[in-house]
Amino acid sequence: VQYEVEATILGETGDEMLGDRKKCQKIIRLKSLNTNTDVAALARKVVEECKLIHPSKLSEVEQLLFYLQNRKKASGKEKRVVKPRDLTPFEGMEIDEEANINKVEEYVELLYEGMEEKVKGATLILHLARNPVNLEELLENETALGALARVLREDWKQSVELATTIIYVFFCFSSFSQFHGLVTHYKIGALCMNVMEHELKRYDLWQDELQKKTRTYILHFRLWALRKEHEKAFKKYQGLLVKQEQLLRVALYLLLNLAEDTRTELKMRNKNIVHMLVKTLDRENEELLVLVVSFLKKLSIFLENKNDMAEVDTVERLSRLVPCEHEDLLNITLRLLLNLSFDTGLRIKMVQVGLLPKLTSLLGDENHKQMAMCILYHISVDDRFKSMFAYTDCIPQVTVQHLILDQNKLFLCNGLKMLMKRALKLKDPLLMKMIRNISQHDGPPKHLFIDYVGDLAAQITPDENEEYVIECLGTLANLTIADLDWELVLKEYNLVPYFKDRLKPGSAEDDLILEVVIMIGTVSMDDSCAAMLAKSGIIPAIIELLNAQQEDDEFVCQIVYVFYQMVFHQATREVIIKETQAPAYLIDLMHDKNAEIRKVCDNTLDIIAGYPPVTPVSLRGILLCNPSLSEGILLCNPSLSEGILLCNPSLSEGILLCNPSLSEGYPPV
Repeated sequence: VQYEVEATILGETGDEMLGDRKKCQKIIRLKSLNTNTDVAALARKVVEECKLIHPSKLSEVEQLLFYLQNRKKASGKEKRVVKPRDLTPFEGMEIDEEANINKVEEYVELLYEGMEEKVKGATLILHLARNPVNLEELLENETALGALARVLREDWKQSVELATTIIYVFFCFSSFSQFHGLVTHYKIGALCMNVMEHELKRYDLWQDELQKKTRTYILHFRLWALRKEHEKAFKKYQGLLVKQEQLLRVALYLLLNLAEDTRTELKMRNKNIVHMLVKTLDRENEELLVLVVSFLKKLSIFLENKNDMAEVDTVERLSRLVPCEHEDLLNITLRLLLNLSFDTGLRIKMVQVGLLPKLTSLLGDENHKQMAMCILYHISVDDRFKSMFAYTDCIPQVTVQHLILDQNKLFLCNGLKMLMKRALKLKDPLLMKMIRNISQHDGPPKHLFIDYVGDLAAQITPDENEEYVIECLGTLANLTIADLDWELVLKEYNLVPYFKDRLKPGSAEDDLILEVVIMIGTVSMDDSCAAMLAKSGIIPAIIELLNAQQEDDEFVCQIVYVFYQMVFHQATREVIIKETQAPAYLIDLMHDKNAEIRKVCDNTLDIIAGYPPVTPVSLRGILLCNPSLSEGILLCNPSLSEGILLCNPSLSEGILLCNPSLSEGYPPV
């Protein structure tokens, strides 16, 4: 029952001086509620005894009791109603007694008894926690949770069953993000890390002991007593291993849930989680391996974790899992290998451990060929390994895949008319994105889009949904077709004013502004179209955008590409050189850290340098000379009439720097 208590302090005259209001909760325990209970009579009794509930709420109470009664019936038919995530029950969880939420205090008392009673109490609480309906009520019981955390801290080394059961209880809470604070509060994550470290050391000791007994048995194979002793030791080892792997699985699943928070994940890394996970890859339990590889895949997206994996034999241990019969394990292993294949050193290890033929064999598997092909592509980037593909079936397999891909492209082209009609009618961004992807392919598919240029251009208006417009612009920008009259398109659909408005920084989402820049780069291939854009004053707007987005490499690269396209045409070249500071920006960007930007700038400046100076008669400007070129680059400044000629004896030309305070230039040295 939720209710509020309002307290008010009145003054001598009866006026309110101070007031406070507090939200409270009262839990009414219905111990007598069962399948035969008269719900109407019980509802009347609750209303009569609880003064907080107004009699007008009687029907509401009755409905709630009816719900509780039916919920209990359902839980009676099927004890395991909901399983948190997909962690299945393990051996030792079975218990004769049915857990009851009203008896939690009794179960907590068992946690203060002997080891057997502790295991029983924890198991009964676990049965309750596995039903998410009970979690909120258990959350309110700080005594129970505190007792569980205390017993785990004190006794986890004494009993694997007890440790597994209690961690499983907290795992049930960790399956829901809103309860992660509770698990962190009791430091269960840190305890799980300690448990993992301890159990991995125990595993190493078991392995050493078993190997010693195996060697002794082999050396004295005729002794019947030693054979019996060896069989007994191996059976004991297998029993211990099953229980240990149950514990590791529950602890790891809890840690994986908590790793949703990157800060918590960083703490795990600092406690060597990567090395522990890689060490666990030697196990044979496939369910445990799925969990371990999933955890490693999640960690691998961060550079530091990937470097940790490179330091140990991660790839070597993963190679034994490719291929394997367990579909989920194979799939997640390939995804982890794909993440790791971005690292050159790890790609070398993949080849060294013999993954190349294994991956090639998966190209014929419909479920895994995509992942395998991506990893093989990364390996093929390295020239050292290209020749090794000749010794596998990779090339014939990929050839078949390529033929299938071509058939798919042809099918998509035939369906383009229907697809375009539906996308334009519904104005669906996802359908238009699919069309945009088709338009990226060179060859015959691209020419099919000529019939739809007008329809696409008509969608580019301020009133349309931005996400939809982005895809339409992207599709048009992909149409680098020589025969397309872009000038006519821009005029008929009045796109230039739209472009100018969208080029203003902050006028729209960055994705839309970027698509406009890319579109301008495409249409600038046309001479008359480039001249029209220059006359409209769009170049200064692009330079202003360059100033605003100079930290964004994608923007800078696309804007420089626009300049690259425009300097091919005399009309725009003269505007860029005479009336803007674009060449100065291009020279500055030659020092940019991004190689692609430097490359486009270099090509653009080469084109400018390849043409004669725009105003050879005038001495207004800066003549930047290059000994490898017969001409210099003339950067014009219309406001200056004179300059300083700084000559370099090693060059056939000099640099003319303008200075308005001088009536004449300095003569050559």
